[in-house]
Amino acid sequence: GFHLSGTVTEPATATEPEMTYKVAISFDRCKITSVTCGCGNKDIFYCAHVVALSLYRIRKPDQVKLRLPISETLFQMNRDQLQKFVQYLITAHHTEVLPTAQKLADEILSSNSEINQVHGAPDPTAGASIDDENCWHLDEEQVREQVKLFLSQGGYYGSGKQLNSMFAKVREMLRMRDSNGARMLTLITEQFMADPRLSLWRQQGTGITEKCRQLWDELGKDVYKRQLWVCVVLNPHCKLEEKSCWLRQLRKWGEMDVCPLEDGNYGNELPNITNALTQSSGHSQDSLARPRRTVFTRAIEGCDLHWQDSHLQRIISSDFYVSPSYQREGESLLFNSQGQPLWLEHVPTACARVDALRSHGYPREALRLTVAIINTLRLQQQRQLEIYKHQKKELLQRGATTITNLEGWVGHPLNPIGCLFLTLTEACRLEEENCLEISDAGDSKPPVYQHVPVVTGSQDGDESYLSLALEVALMGMGQQRVMPEGLYAQDKVCRNEEQIIARLQDLELDPVLVQTLRKQCILLLEGGPFSGLGEVIHRESVPMHTFAKYLFSALLPHDADLAYKLALRAMRLPVLETTAPSGDVTHPHHLVSVVPSRYPRWFTLGHLESQQCELASTMLTAAKGDMLRLRTVLEAIQKNIHSSSLIFKLAQDAFKIATPADSNSDTTLLNVALELGLQVMRMTLSTLNWRRREMVRWLVTCATEVGVRALVSILQSWYSLFTPTEATSIVAATVMSHNTILRLSLDYPQREELASCARTLALQCAMKDPQNCALSALTLCEKDHIAFETAYQIVIDAASTGMTYTQLFTIARYMEHRGYPLRAFKLASLAMTHLNLAYNQDTHPAINDVLWACALSHSLGKNELAAIIPLVVKSVHCATVLSDILRRCTMTAPGLAGIPGRRNSGKLMSTDKAPLRQLLDATISAYINTTHSRLTHISPRHYGEFIEFLSKARETFLLAQDGHIQFAQFIDNLKQIYKGKKKLMLLVRERFG
Repeated sequence: GFHLSGTVTEPATATEPEMTYKVAISFDRCKITSVTCGCGNKDIFYCAHVVALSLYRIRKPDQVKLRLPISETLFQMNRDQLQKFVQYLITAHHTEVLPTAQKLADEILSSNSEINQVHGAPDPTAGASIDDENCWHLDEEQVREQVKLFLSQGGYYGSGKQLNSMFAKVREMLRMRDSNGARMLTLITEQFMADPRLSLWRQQGTGITEKCRQLWDELGKDVYKRQLWVCVVLNPHCKLEEKSCWLRQLRKWGEMDVCPLEDGNYGNELPNITNALTQSSGHSQDSLARPRRTVFTRAIEGCDLHWQDSHLQRIISSDFYVSPSYQREGESLLFNSQGQPLWLEHVPTACARVDALRSHGYPREALRLTVAIINTLRLQQQRQLEIYKHQKKELLQRGATTITNLEGWVGHPLNPIGCLFLTLTEACRLEEENCLEISDAGDSKPPVYQHVPVVTGSQDGDESYLSLALEVALMGMGQQRVMPEGLYAQDKVCRNEEQIIARLQDLELDPVLVQTLRKQCILLLEGGPFSGLGEVIHRESVPMHTFAKYLFSALLPHDADLAYKLALRAMRLPVLETTAPSGDVTHPHHLVSVVPSRYPRWFTLGHLESQQCELASTMLTAAKGDMLRLRTVLEAIQKNIHSSSLIFKLAQDAFKIATPADSNSDTTLLNVALELGLQVMRMTLSTLNWRRREMVRWLVTCATEVGVRALVSILQSWYSLFTPTEATSIVAATVMSHNTILRLSLDYPQREELASCARTLALQCAMKDPQNCALSALTLCEKDHIAFETAYQIVIDAASTGMTYTQLFTIARYMEHRGYPLRAFKLASLAMTHLNLAYNQDTHPAINDVLWACALSHSLGKNELAAIIPLVVKSVHCATVLSDILRRCTMTAPGLAGIPGRRNSGKLMSTDKAPLRQLLDATISAYINTTHSRLTHISPRHYGEFIEFLSKARETFLLAQDGHIQFAQFIDNLKQIYKGKKKLMLLVRERFG
């Protein structure tokens, strides 16, 4: 039959009652062509009830009664039976059917109605005609709605995953050769193109912002990798009219203003294998001349490709297609010297064919074409080696090359290397199900592979699809290629590289694969400018650090020399070298020549430098304990890494590995850590670096771990590593700390040697930068009389010129604390000469220092007080500070510090006699000046405060013999000058008469 109907019962649950649904399914030539179900479920997938009915019919065919199409049954009825049948039918469903029945009856009875122009009548239970299209039922509206919803969620709520599962569904349909695959992809793409954000980005003139571009790449991995559309148009069995229909559609999308452009800035004229080997270097890379390439351009170009080539047909249709042995001499474009077929087509295009075969359910054919492509790549590699041998001397003399590939295979929109690798490894998977999808979730357990021999007419017996997979991945990753333009394309190079390496890490390297790995690594090292690991590379070549890190780790257990040779070769990053030799661009046989430009825009440079650092760290870890290897790695780091923060990270890594918590330190690696740390110190000495303090502290820790000789060395050569402040306050102070001495368990001579070095450093730093180092120098020299005296003399010499009063007061207080009061007095006096306190600076931070200096002088005796007061009078013009000093000096007798050899009278000092008389006069004068200054700008809200100020002034005036007369005159004077301020003068009269 062609129509299945039934009722499906959904059992009751705790919350829902039992439900019964009516289901109807039409099918044709083993495909479900339409479904209806009473549940009303809207989804792109069939509801559970449709699935249940279908499975019931498949599993229990005997239980389902098979009937003739209804038209056949009606044909067997007579006039009365037909009348009875129709009337019963109408009665059973009179509410739904009666209007339709009446309308049909009217049309049948009208002789010129449309229904009477056609012979016979439709029968939903009869099958379609043989010429009718037959395809699986797809609810197009639902596809549109769901994609629109997922896009509107912008990658949140798992919508990215949902869209990827829709793309996976398209792939699955293509593999089952279900024509709905292309239909569904069309619907999805229509919704992508209708996304309102596209026109928004265009209006803003931003194109797709890089962030959104990545989001779109996540959402529409396949639409925007172009692979799916290229796969669709490359279907080897699609009809011509289908292809022209897709082409029209793709062009229509491509011509829309909002259509996103292709991410990699690939020029139009890309080399294909057939002419790559002899191509001249006349490629102009003028971006203006390039045609507009959209995300659909590759699929549009794919529409021009066909499968009619007889050589191609023979390759994909037979494992045993070889050239006759008598034809194997000389050059051939169709076969190699072993007679195996070659396929000379632009590599990404050839790989797109493989992807199309794989995607459309032709895995054997895909494998055969893959083998032909690999044989072609091998031949190309061989020829490039020969070309390089002729140019080697000249290229090595120049030290640079202009030869490179403008189009890299890794990061290419068509992902050629990933495609070949996947096709080959799928043939070797041990699982039941050959999973064709690249899952983003990252399967919990890696796939298991086995060697499957390559089936061909003439092949080495030990070749397997697995070893070919490894070989082609290494070839592709090792291809020397120029960094593409633009953040998006550069980011894609990094991500594609990481994806391929993640897949390579799933392979367990048995002897066969190790042999393949070694052979390919040697070829890459010898490959000259065609290999990214060759001796000379282009300045803007994509770096090989990530790839080399994988190769190093994979090779190390089997061939350590080769592993190190390769990793050390890969350490370079020529784009950061300042001089870029331009090289000769007229030489023939260049793949594509690129003249080195100004410093190029490498948006991913930070990531690339960190990968370079990772590679170095991996080598350091592996070389632990091997002095010779460590020295070589260290030299490579010093030559190739230009970022101080990365070298610091390496130093820290080396230190961590060298000092495990559970065993003894490794001195070889510790010395490397120290040497790297010293390099960082030299690099950051004259440049600002926010981590500098951390770096200096770390270096001292590292040197301490190395031992006393390292500490002596950094103390002796401090000037090339540290600023004077760092050398005294961090380095020497830490070296001389109790913790360091305990950590190193030093004997007395060693302690003395360290102390002597620290003192020498301290004095050198104090000479170079007395302002910042004098105090630290004095502290470091405390235990050595001669050094201490020298440090003190340096301070005195610098006091008059290079030091501030704050620095001098700080050192003076230190001297007093150390028991040198007279020296403290001398320094305090020097500090006073640098100070100037205005009348209104009554909260200045130096006031405490001034009060301390006067208290110190007073405690030393009359002479010292007499010496400092003129300095105070000269420097301090603030009345309240002066009156405070005056008050303190009259409270106790001077000379209470009890300097040996001095007599102390024990009498209080008079303000009428020197030296206090001078201070009193200055204080009164300061009050008078301050009063006038305040009155010029006074506002009524400050009147109360002003009256209090005058009261304090009176207290000071009264200390003089004729003070009350002086004060009365002063008040009268004020009343006269400021009589305009009536309210204020009234307050003055009230308080002072």
